[in-house]
Amino acid sequence: MTPSTATIDVIVPTFREALNIPLLIERLAAIRGSYAPLLHLTIVDDNSNDGTAEEVRRLNLTWVSLIIRTADRGLSSAVLEGLRQTSGDIIVVMDADLSHPPEAIPRMLDELGSGSEFVVGSRYVEGGVTDDNWGLLRWLNSRIATLMARPFTSISDPMSGFFTLRRVTYAKADFLNPIGYKIGLELIVKCRCSRVSEVPISFTDRIHGESKLNLREQLRYIQHVRRLFIYKYGAWSEVAQFVVVGASGALVNLVVLTALLSFGFVTGLSIACAILVSIVTNFLLNRRFTFSHSKSGHMPTQFLSYMASVSAGAVINYFAAIVLLAIFPRLIPQLASLGGIAVATLANFAALKFIVFKRKHYRPRKLPRDE
Repeated sequence: MTPSTATIDVIVPTFREALNIPLLIERLAAIRGSYAPLLHLTIVDDNSNDGTAEEVRRLNLTWVSLIIRTADRGLSSAVLEGLRQTSGDIIVVMDADLSHPPEAIPRMLDELGSGSEFVVGSRYVEGGVTDDNWGLLRWLNSRIATLMARPFTSISDPMSGFFTLRRVTYAKADFLNPIGYKIGLELIVKCRCSRVSEVPISFTDRIHGESKLNLREQLRYIQHVRRLFIYKYGAWSEVAQFVVVGASGALVNLVVLTALLSFGFVTGLSIACAILVSIVTNFLLNRRFTFSHSKSGHMPTQFLSYMASVSAGAVINYFAAIVLLAIFPRLIPQLASLGGIAVATLANFAALKFIVFKRKHYRPRKLPRDE
C-alpha cells in the first residue's frame, strides 16, 4: 500500500487555533496534491469559540472535516475522538500550531511503509532541531520527561505529538485511557508497538496562539507514566512503587533520627521514634500510590491492619539496627538504621500486598472501544 493508494487521516486536535488553521491547511494541501491524494484532514476542536469553526466552513474543502466537542475536553481525548470517527488506512496525528512541519509527513509515511509499526517526528534524532528560543528549563523539562518514558520505549523523542501508524495497528490498542497530552506514548504501549522509528523534524515555536503546556499538564504526565507502568508491568509495578515509597520512608527515618539525636535523645529511643514516624508516612504514601486501588477503603481500619502487618517488620528493623550497633560499635546510628530498614522491607511488602491492600486483579477490565 503506497501513499497514492492509501487513505490517510490526519487528525489535529485544536483549542483556540483559528489563526493557524488556514496556514496548516495550505501546507497540507501541497502534500495532498503532490504525494497523498487521498489524504483527509479531521480537525477535532474543543469548542474554542474563537472562529475555528467559521474558518473551516469558509474554506469549504471536501477533504477537511470538523468535529466540535463540548464535553470531555482535552488533547488526548480529542485525538481518540478523531480516531473513532475516521477510518483511513493510515493515521497521522499532529498539532495545529505549525510546530510540527507537515512537509515531514511524506518521509514519515515512507518509513511506515518500510516496515515500522509506529513512526515519530523527532526533535532529538540526528538531523532534528528545536527552535532557537528554547530555554534551558524547557529543554530540561523535555529531557526529564523523556527519561521517565524509558521503561516503555528507547526512542529519543517519546514526548512527540507528531506520529503516524496504520489503522490495523491502532485496532490492537488495549484499554486506552490517557491522561494529559502524551497520546503517542499511550499508543506505543497499548498497541504493543515493537518496531518504532523516528524521522528528524525541525520543531519550531508556534506563530499564533498560546501554548497549552503548564504545570498542571506536567503533573498529569507523571500520573500518566504511572498508569502505563502499572499497565505494562503489573505486579512488578507495585514492587517498584513500594521501593520508591520505602526510599522516601528511609529518608524520613534518617531525618527524624538525626533530629532526635541532635536534641540529646538516647539512641534506642531515637531509632524507635524514627521507625514509628516513617511507618505513618509510608502508610499514607502506599495507600495513595502503591496500592491506590484501596483508596476508597476505610482508612482507620486499613491503618490498624497496616500497623499489625508491619509490626513484625518494625521489630525486625529495630533489633537489626541495635544488633548492628552492638557488632560494629563505631557504626553511626544512621547506617545501622538503614541496615534494619533493608532487612525489614521484604517482609513488609509481602504483608501489605497480601493482607492490607489485597486485590484479585492487577489489570483493568478491557473496555469496548466505544465506551
